[in-house]
Amino acid sequence: MDNRLEQKASMKRLAIMAAMPKELDGLVLAMGSSISVQRVAMRDFYLGEIAGQPCVVVLSRIGKVAAAATTTILIETFNVTEIVFVGLAGGLHRSVQIGDIVVASSLMQHDLDARPLFDRYQVPMLGRAQFDPNPTLSLALINHSEAYLNELSTENGQAPSARTVGIRRPRAHHGLIATGDLFVSDSAVGGEIQERLPEVLCVEMEGAAMAQVCYEFGVPYAVMRVISDHANQNAKDHFTDFLEQWAGRYSCGVLLKFMASRALITSRNSTHANVCPARN
Repeated sequence: MDNRLEQKASMKRLAIMAAMPKELDGLVLAMGSSISVQRVAMRDFYLGEIAGQPCVVVLSRIGKVAAAATTTILIETFNVTEIVFVGLAGGLHRSVQIGDIVVASSLMQHDLDARPLFDRYQVPMLGRAQFDPNPTLSLALINHSEAYLNELSTENGQAPSARTVGIRRPRAHHGLIATGDLFVSDSAVGGEIQERLPEVLCVEMEGAAMAQVCYEFGVPYAVMRVISDHANQNAKDHFTDFLEQWAGRYSCGVLLKFMASRALITSRNSTHANVCPARN
């Protein structure tokens, strides 16, 4: 690594991660001329600034192992101090519809079962089944998700999907997200997961794995998922359609607001420090 990249890798920074390229559309471009790329373990890590805030953007790739590996690299190699995961998810709970946003209040692995050695869903040796995101990061994502959805609802009557028109405007939720190495595209499978875990709002394939790694390293994190389908027989078509048309708009729309608000807080803190220097 050259000196410039070594210096950038040592900076304190936020990480933004997603599983698929379309889910990060616009965020890499938002780095502008500040961007540099470093390749580690077959992954491209984009280092730069968004709204003046140091960050690294990366694709985890799909699944729990890929997400855990990418999270470990972010922490160990790039010295990230916070991680935000964004992407799509299949809605399970009756309260969520296509186009809604779910910010995790907690995450768990719906396919983890080490019985009879450990309780179902419990992560062996950690004594817990659920991992709770950082409340400050999560609250910021909820607020900016609501702001983005309010703007979206006024864009010439557009909706995130033709399948949502006439139902209601998209909403932001805060609740339990379940992770598993399974793309749920069968209503019977989705129904079985919902029966076992009635509080779960949606299912995806990376979040709880990232959360476990962050928990073990003591790194704050948050997860934001956009509902692209209902985890049923139409999931593949609805997911693909939403991925192409809306995934990047949602991620970019919410996260650019999120990064701008961080920049504003940083500026205010800096101004306050200059105006009110510490007393000796």
